[in-house]
Amino acid sequence: MRPFGLTALRLCVGAVFVAHGAQKLFGAWGGPGLAGTTTLLGSLGLDPAYPLALVLAVTEFAGGLMLVAGGGTLWAALALAIDMAVAIWKVHYQNGFFMNWNLAPHRGHGVEFNLVLIGALVALMLSGPGALSLDEWRASKAEAQARGRARMRKV
Repeated sequence: MRPFGLTALRLCVGAVFVAHGAQKLFGAWGGPGLAGTTTLLGSLGLDPAYPLALVLAVTEFAGGLMLVAGGGTLWAALALAIDMAVAIWKVHYQNGFFMNWNLAPHRGHGVEFNLVLIGALVALMLSGPGALSLDEWRASKAEAQARGRARMRKV
């Protein structure tokens, strides 16, 4: 059952990134959309804001989809971990550790949630995607093909 633990982690983290990417890219679920994301990045001093907003939104959305499918898990998790590290650096670090659960005015969320996501992404990078993933399927297929080639050499 051990590989299914990684599967559960991968699916949950992937769903979080798909949702946040959809907010940034399409304005889904009350998100800012690409225009709002561009404005936010510009206000953080990240220029050129539009291309960076597009890269951010696509990374979160497509990276989340890749995690859900378990395809390119290492690279998707790496890109998303970098995304979260930049979010900590530019947005959340100044607000301390904890999230702003009381939604106190003029205070954003701390780094807590981002660190949990980075930890989950690093776990996936180090351990792989688990069961029911494209990466696992490709690896098992390549292994079977290698065994077949080895049998052919023995003949």
